[in-house]
Amino acid sequence: MGCSFSGLNALYDAVNGGGDVWINENRFRVVRQLGEGGFAFVFLVKEIVADAPSAASGGGLAKKVKDPAHLSADGTYAMKKVLIQNKEQLELVREEIRVSSLFNHPNLLPLLDHAIISVKDGQEGAWKHEAFLLFPVHLDGTLLDNATSMKAKKEAFSTTDVLHIFRQLCDGLKHMHSLEPPYAHNDVKPGNVLLTRRKGQPPLAILMDFGSARPSRKQIRSRQEALQLQEWTSEHCSAPFRAPELWDCPSHADIDERTDIWSLGCTLYAIMYGVSPFEYALGESGGSLQLAIVNAQIKWPNAGPKASYPEALHQFVTWMLQPQAAVRPRIDDIIIHVDKLIAKFTK
Repeated sequence: MGCSFSGLNALYDAVNGGGDVWINENRFRVVRQLGEGGFAFVFLVKEIVADAPSAASGGGLAKKVKDPAHLSADGTYAMKKVLIQNKEQLELVREEIRVSSLFNHPNLLPLLDHAIISVKDGQEGAWKHEAFLLFPVHLDGTLLDNATSMKAKKEAFSTTDVLHIFRQLCDGLKHMHSLEPPYAHNDVKPGNVLLTRRKGQPPLAILMDFGSARPSRKQIRSRQEALQLQEWTSEHCSAPFRAPELWDCPSHADIDERTDIWSLGCTLYAIMYGVSPFEYALGESGGSLQLAIVNAQIKWPNAGPKASYPEALHQFVTWMLQPQAAVRPRIDDIIIHVDKLIAKFTK
């Protein structure tokens, strides 16, 4: 048996041929795989409880989860399994767990439980680590999934749904930006927004994946520090949604949470049109995504659902996508403005 961290242990149940997973004292049956990326796999799992009364109250997990609203009525959850290859990846997973535990907001995906275990790679192999992270499940997929399927059907979100989805993302980010110290998500994009469709209501939107979240305020005082920041963001911040100051950081700069505001503006555009406002540059001969972003060269669609969205939404996007971070609005300004738009366009 390998050592475990922080007294945590997650083990495959050998009796069931690897079909069950223990995360600490709670047992889950793997139902099916939901997705994968890099060294991570996401599974739909169902909690296995020994007695009916415990199951009715949310099983053994109910004793551990602080907010009962996060418990599943049918015992199903999403489990992320990360195959950790080296010490650097181990530290990144530990940091994601630590940062996730800082947040408590209905529009931020909560981490319900977690474990890191050591496993042996074959009979004579070296010891490696695997991490298991447990979350509420949202089977309607991400904003990116929904936008892709809607585009194929030539459908689009209504103005009301656009504004309400966006407003919820603002609420989640405000929670992060209001901490002491403030945290930036650093990778706000449609692929990191979970949607749950609700009858007669706008979709529920939840921001997820805090693997890139870090304290937002950084003082850059040398060329070396600027290049280090650019290198880090190139690995952790998706290029089409990355703020200009993270592409070409000056040697003397004060970086803050307004990097998220840029990504939020790109995401509002994507809620309407399915892509970042700068991805067109990837398809142009001689086009440069970096130049398009640094110069804030937004391209609006010439056809499709553009006419169905008020010009005020386009102006709102442009306001957030100011290349100079110092004049970009903060999250409180964004919330005031989106509430005015909701009052104006939602009946």
